[in-house]
Amino acid sequence: MNDWTTSHDRVLAQRRAEGWMFLIEAARDLRTTGAIAPSGRALSRALTDPVRDLAGRPLTVLEVGGGTGAVTRALIPQLSRGSRLDIVEANPRFAAQLRDLVASHPHLAGTPRQVDVHQTYVEQLDTDQQYDVIISGLPLTNFTPAQVERIMARYMDLLHPGGTLTYFAYLGTRAIRALTASQAEARRHASVEAVMSTYQRAYGTGRWTVWANLPPAHVWHLQRPLVTADRSESQSAKAKR
Repeated sequence: MNDWTTSHDRVLAQRRAEGWMFLIEAARDLRTTGAIAPSGRALSRALTDPVRDLAGRPLTVLEVGGGTGAVTRALIPQLSRGSRLDIVEANPRFAAQLRDLVASHPHLAGTPRQVDVHQTYVEQLDTDQQYDVIISGLPLTNFTPAQVERIMARYMDLLHPGGTLTYFAYLGTRAIRALTASQAEARRHASVEAVMSTYQRAYGTGRWTVWANLPPAHVWHLQRPLVTADRSESQSAKAKR
């Protein structure tokens, strides 16, 4: 058996194990796990594109909802020398797996403090750091509108001015819920989409469809303005004096 075959078999075994782990966690709490399978390669690549686009300079990156590490593994090799990655994961079993991934990843050999895993919710992340890129894997359409508003506001606070937030949403979830869920659940989902639409209109810079994922998904890029509205209004008022 050659090295390629051994490596290929190891990757397949890892993906099967992660798939089973995702199913187990989804059975425990689908609302916070948000899916029944980890993100595929195409979706992981689309989510990490902003980091790839900024390659060549040190970056501060935040991944929220790291799960079993599908996106993390696509992200780590893209980190330039001197970059910093914080991973937020509230599920203790996922957080433990992410720490194992970080400890054993060959790209991080000799730089163990380049990546940190925080077992917490992003709203409770204790940091003064601002980030060039935030990659969100949270199942936002599973939360209440108030929770989504708090999370999105937190993302914008954590971004550097000009920084990019990237996140995904599965296709067809509203139609499925309209057919299968209660009226209250369908209204909650529609209200969450209304919150997200507000942010998309205000900050959106692009949307892509990833068909090669189970299920297919839209990937959104949002950018924090270089100058906030409050600051712009303040500067305008001073100029008129």
